[in-house]
Parts: sequence; structure tokens; C-alpha cells
Amino acid sequence: MFSKPLQSLNDQIQGRLLSLAALFLFIYSIALTLSPAARARTWDVYYRWDHWLGFLLWVILFGVIHQQSSRWLPDRDPYLVTVVALLSGWGLLTVWRLTPDLGLRQSVWLLVASVIFTLGIRLPSDLSFLRRYKYLWLTGGLVLTALTLLLGTNPLGYGPRLWLGCCGIYIQPSEPLKLLLIVYLAAYLADQIIIPSGSQRNRALHTNTPTISSGSLITWLAPTLIMTGLAMLLLIVQRDLGTAAIFLFIYAIVVFIATGQKRVLVASALAIGLAGLAGYELFDVVRLRVDAWLNPWLDPSGRSYQIVQSLLAIANGGLVGRGPGLGNPGLVPISHSDFIFAALVEENGLIGAIGLLILLALLAVRGMRVTLNASDPYRRYVAAGLTTYLVGQSILIIGGNLRLLPLTGVTLPFMSYGGSSLVTSFLILLILLHISNKTEVRATPLLNTRPYLALSGLLLAGIAATTVITGWWTFYRAPILLTRTDNTRRAIADRYVRRGSILDRHNNPLVEVLGQSGSYTRHNLDPALGSIIGYTHPVYGQFGLEASLDPYLRGLQDNPSLSIWWNHLLYGQPPPGLDVRLGLDSDLQKTADSLLGDNIGALVLLNPQSGEILVMASHPTFDPDQLDQNWANLVQDKNAPFFNRATLGQYTPGSALGPLLMAAASAQGGLPPLPQILNNKLGEVSLACSQVQFANTWVGKIIAGCPDAVFTLGSALGSDHLLDLFHNLGLYTAPNIRLPTASTPQPLRLNDPGYAALGLSNTQSGSNRVLLISPLQLALAVAPLSAGGVRPTPILVMAVDTPQYGWVILPPSGKPTQVFTIQVANETATLLASDNLPIWQSAATATNGNDQTVTWYLSGTLPDRQGTPFILVLLLEENNPSEASQIGQSLIQAILHP
Repeated sequence: MFSKPLQSLNDQIQGRLLSLAALFLFIYSIALTLSPAARARTWDVYYRWDHWLGFLLWVILFGVIHQQSSRWLPDRDPYLVTVVALLSGWGLLTVWRLTPDLGLRQSVWLLVASVIFTLGIRLPSDLSFLRRYKYLWLTGGLVLTALTLLLGTNPLGYGPRLWLGCCGIYIQPSEPLKLLLIVYLAAYLADQIIIPSGSQRNRALHTNTPTISSGSLITWLAPTLIMTGLAMLLLIVQRDLGTAAIFLFIYAIVVFIATGQKRVLVASALAIGLAGLAGYELFDVVRLRVDAWLNPWLDPSGRSYQIVQSLLAIANGGLVGRGPGLGNPGLVPISHSDFIFAALVEENGLIGAIGLLILLALLAVRGMRVTLNASDPYRRYVAAGLTTYLVGQSILIIGGNLRLLPLTGVTLPFMSYGGSSLVTSFLILLILLHISNKTEVRATPLLNTRPYLALSGLLLAGIAATTVITGWWTFYRAPILLTRTDNTRRAIADRYVRRGSILDRHNNPLVEVLGQSGSYTRHNLDPALGSIIGYTHPVYGQFGLEASLDPYLRGLQDNPSLSIWWNHLLYGQPPPGLDVRLGLDSDLQKTADSLLGDNIGALVLLNPQSGEILVMASHPTFDPDQLDQNWANLVQDKNAPFFNRATLGQYTPGSALGPLLMAAASAQGGLPPLPQILNNKLGEVSLACSQVQFANTWVGKIIAGCPDAVFTLGSALGSDHLLDLFHNLGLYTAPNIRLPTASTPQPLRLNDPGYAALGLSNTQSGSNRVLLISPLQLALAVAPLSAGGVRPTPILVMAVDTPQYGWVILPPSGKPTQVFTIQVANETATLLASDNLPIWQSAATATNGNDQTVTWYLSGTLPDRQGTPFILVLLLEENNPSEASQIGQSLIQAILHP
């Protein structure tokens, strides 16, 4: 017998740990109550109070359990009750937080489980009543489970009918059946222990392990195989395949503990593998779960929706979580049951997950300690089986939440919603306490500890694996997952936290937030900028500048780190977003969009000295505020309104590169003889000028966009010089402007420089396009003609308004490049000067494949112009030089005469 002071020590340990658990749950309850105020960032909200009923009931029930267990089970393990108390209380508050109606029902089930537990404390600790009637208990469980085939129902009204219910009360017989199976297996195996004679007798007495020949093992286990097979057959017919897998796992572990035969584990592993293959072929539910496990990203909004949302919730938790009541775990289907671990991690983070897993590890260690100290083989097998069941099922469901294992649809013991599971778990706790409350001074000797050590290692390895994988999703993979378009948590946060505005160069709003916390909405003041600024939408994700500037607009970049962490800890949200200033001029932007009208094309206006983009237009476009109404039509529109032609459009330059080639030829030593061909072909390349009336001089040919002139200049420059020129002009480089851009890869050499100057290559079968450029690339390439020969670095996003330093200028992404000398650039621009406007200009057409002809219009300020210089590049997806010239010149008039 243990001494009296030791018994008091057990009571003290249990009482103090329960007090700590109560303190934790008390603070957690306060956090849940205040969470609406934290989310809305105002005290004028409706607070949560209903979960306090669950907390108070928990305090009363575990107070009674502590008092009764101290009285009737003085030598019990003092840690088991405290671990279960914290797990069940944490789970109860989580269910209350997710679904108050289910929280109330779970509280009632906690009351029922606690009453049964308290009454069961007075039962004999030898558990002989379970051992004696092992077949009766298991048969009763099988009968109840079989009744679900005839009378089964589902509390949800749909899905597998695994419950028996009446008058709003439902039980799931497969839950207590697990307990009864363990009791049966332990009793049978303990009864069948064979004590050999001779020299092996003494060892058998100490090991309590039967000596079984390889030929007799199956015969010896036949009754257990029959009874377990019947249970599994019922579960397979019910399609409760997750529980069936647990049954097979429990059977293998208990038999292994009793026999020490490794072949039992090997055979069971093979059986599970074969059953999995058969289930994959025979059952759709197994196939869906395995496919979702192997690659959930193939169908994240369909068959893999549950696991993807679970991973998003876990990633959203990060290190410390969003805070109790401040996450969005309700986005995960069945978060109160199958995915309660994901719900817990989202609001408690990796720290909370580690805390939960430590509790499971403690449960495993104390359960195995009870096992090793058991008074007889029967109770030893029972304790090992029950510990394996609790911890193994926990690892199985947590692994499913983490995509470590396929989903099984079982509950997390003590935490998930479910009366049958909770009552069964409390019965297991009761049995473990009885076994731990031994009256013998010494446990039955056990020399063969290998099976127990192996089982302990297996359980602890599973817990360690889930810990590592949780860290993987909350840290390493979180940044990628949280930016996925199907992560609606970002959109929900935008309703409560003001997202930064997007302003033009004069601080006029282009996009702003309207409303109050909880109902913030995004409003675009210039709908025509849809293809550039883009959108942020709870269903359709993010696009354009709204996507690339999201860290600033969401307040996660250039806010003080302390502010970000404080907001995360206090509110579970980022701080208010930062305003961002673009280089766009809203007045000129509206003029350009008006001039483009229904034309399909793009326009770029920039400052050639600074690289600041003043106008960027792409037509057709869309209104981001009307996505819900117009999405179906927009995605089916053959003219691709989402496509930003200014940065992503890839077009053959044709003769549009003429001004640049003329400047390069002048720098190399002079222009070659003037070609005389006006309207002819070189192979399949049309040499028609866009404006024939000017095409009688070198300058006239370049202004008129005559391909023969460009062909001649390219041939004169030569392959190497032309390749270097294209490289220096940035025609093989995608501009970095915080928007998606495109470019053509740079070739090793240009085989035919004449054709290459037109963006083509001459082959035996005709001509192919070898150079495709965007309007933005061409605008940057011709900028040196108005900027003293320097190609600038493009700037679309200019500054961000930070809380510490005010407006902070964002550095450009590169350095300017000197392409021509000042003299060559100025002379070329002057030669191309317009007769009636203080600009240089040219127009060109090009065949862009698929029999499509595009039109380019280029213009820029002259070297002697006073004021801000500009470069304008316009592209129309049609053969219409006059329309392009009219649009370009009208915009120039608006610039010159505002």
C-alpha cells in the first residue's frame, strides 16, 4: 500500500493541475467574450456570453470528479484526469465558439459522461465484471451496431446512417464498440496464456507472454479474428471505413502486446494496405479521400475542398494564432468534429497545436506507465489497448487535417463534438484510473518490454510527426497558401480592416474603401483602369496592382513590425493598410480611355527622363465593381478584357523600330542609300508604307513606317550590332513595374538582320516572327529620343504613405541605360519633328500572325521643349494608321493645352 502522504500528494498534484486548467479556460472564455470587440475594433458590439455556461458546467463537473476520484481512487495516476479535463474543456469552448447550439448539446453530453464516470468510480478496480462477460459485452456492441443497418439515422438528415436515435438524442454504436473490442481482446488473450514447463516456465511467469508455434498462431487467435472480423464487416457495410481501419489497428497492437510476435504487425500492415487498395477500387468515398490526400490542389474547390480549407486554416494560424474567436475556422466544413484540430490551430497557432500535442504525449506516457504497472496481464492489455486507441485515433485525425494521412472521418477524443465519442472517452479514462489505482505493492514482473517500448515509440513518433508537419504548414508553406485566390479569409479581413487606397500622382483616389468596420467595401473611381489596377474579391481572388501591392495595401509591409505583431496578437488581423501613390495622372488617364473608346489596343504615356508612367490604358477593359454581375460574360469575351495589352500584349514591331534604327545607323557612320521600293514584298513580307505621301526621303520613310527602309537599315547595321541595339533598348527584357509583363527571349544571333529589324526571320517556308514586344517595352525603347539618349527605368508605383515617415519614395527596380549619345538622339528627334505640333512622331503597321495587322503610333517631345517631356506609344489591333494618329495627336493636344 502507498503511504498516506503519497496519497495526499496525488490529490495535490491533480488539484493544482486542475486549477491551472481552470485558469487557462477562464482566460480563454474571457477572450471569446471580447473577440467581437477585437474583430470590429470597437466596444459597441454584441458580446459572446453563451459559452460561459459550458465553462461553469466544466468547473462544477471536474470539481466533483476531483473530489470523487480522490475519495474512491486514492492511488490513481494524478495526471490522467487533468489532461482529460483540459482537453475536454478546450474542445467544449471551441465547439461553443463554432456553433453555440452544438456547444449546448456538447455540454449536456459532458454532464452525462461525467455522471457515468462518477458512478463508475465506485466499481471494483479489478474490472472482473468486464472480463467475465467479454463475449456478452462484445456481442451486445455488435448487435447495436448491426441495428444501424435497419434503424440507422444521421443527425444531419443526410449522409451515412451510423447513429441510433430518438427524440433528438443520438448514439453512434461504433464508438463504444471500440472499447468493447479492446476489453474482449484483453480478456481472451489473458485467459489463453500458456505457461510452458521446464526451463521456460520461470521466464513465462515473468513475461506473461505465451509461447506459440508459428503453426498454431492462427488457430490460437481464431476466436478473436472471428469477432473482430464481424465488427469490421459491419463497419464496411456501413461504409464507416475510418473506424474499420482503427479496429484493425487496435487488434494488431493488442495482439502484438500480448504475443510479442512481430509478424502480427507485418500481417496487419499488409492487411491494411490490401484493404486500402480494395477500398480504393470499390468505394467512391475511399477513392475521393485518397486522391484528395495525394494531390488536393487538383480540385481545391470540389473534391479536395475540405482538406484545402483545413490547410488554409492551419496556415492562417501561424505562430500564435489569430486569437480565440478571431479566426474563421467555420470556413472548414465540419470544423466542430472532423476538423476541430484545424479550427484550434487557426485561432491558437503553432503554440496552441504544440500544447495540444504535448497533452497527447503526456496521455501516451502516463497511459503506458499505467500499462507497465498493471497488476495482471488482463489489465495490462486493456490499458495498452485503451491508450493506443485514444492516442492513435488522435494522431489519425490530426494527420488527416494536416494531409499527413488520408482523411478518415473519425473524431478527436475528448475534443470533437459528439456524445457517443465523449462518453466512450470518459469510460476509457475511468478504466485507466481503475487500473492505475492498484493496491499491490509491486506490479506483476515484466521482462519482455520490447513490445511496450515499441508501442510507446510508435505513439510518440506519430505525435512528433504531427508536430513537425504542423510547423511545416504554419511557417514554411503559410506565405504561399495565404495568398491563394481560394483563401477567403483575406477577403473577410478586408471587411474589418481598412485596406489602403490607391492614389494617382496628385493624390487623387483611384481606389478607396467605403463603409465602417465590418462592412468595408472597395470602390473603383475609374472603372476603365480595371485591367491595370485589377481587383481584390472574395470569390475571384486578386489581380493587377491590387495583387502586387497587397502587402502594402493590407498593412503587412512598411508598417512597424511591432505594430503588425500587436495587431495580430490583439485583433488577429493586420494593421490598417497603407495608401499607395502611382505615377498615373487621373485626368490624362480618363482622356486617353475616352479617346481609345471601343478600339482594341493599348496606350502608354511616360516621362522619358524619370521613367514615370503617366498613362497606361488597355482596351477593352472592365469595371472591378461589377464583377459579380458581369463575371460570366467577361471570362467568355473573346476580346479578353482582363488582358493588359500594355504590358502583356506581344506584337510584331514591323517598321515601328524605324526611328531607333535610323539613330543607330547615324551613330555608326551615316544612313545607307535610300531604297526605292514603296509597295512590294520581300518573300512574304509586305513593304507597304502606312503613309505613302511622305515616303520619298529617309525621314519621310521612317515617319510613314515604310518596311523597306527598316529592312535596309537593319541590313546595314548587321547582325551583331542589331542584336546589341535590341538588348540595350530592353526589347528582350520584361519591364519590372509591379505588374505582370512579358518579353521575347534573346537569341544567340540574328541570322538575317534585315528581317530581324522588322521582328521577323526569313525561312524557306516564309517569314516567322522572332521579336515580339509590348507597348510598354516600345515606349521605354523610344524614350531615349526625348531624353538625351538614355533609356529610363519604368516607374508605375511611386510612393507609399507609412505611419512613421509619411510618404516614402519607392526606389526604381533598375538603372537607366545610355543607348545613344545626346547628339544622335536630339538630331533624330528633330528630323522626325511634326509640322504642326512640337513633337516628333511616326506611324507603322505590322503583320502580327493569323492575318492580323496592327498599327503603331509613336511620338515624343522635341529636345528644345520647355516643361515636362513625354513619350507616347499607341497600339491598335487593326490596320488603321489614320485612327491611331488621330487618337495620339488628340491626347498630345490635351497634354499641351490642358
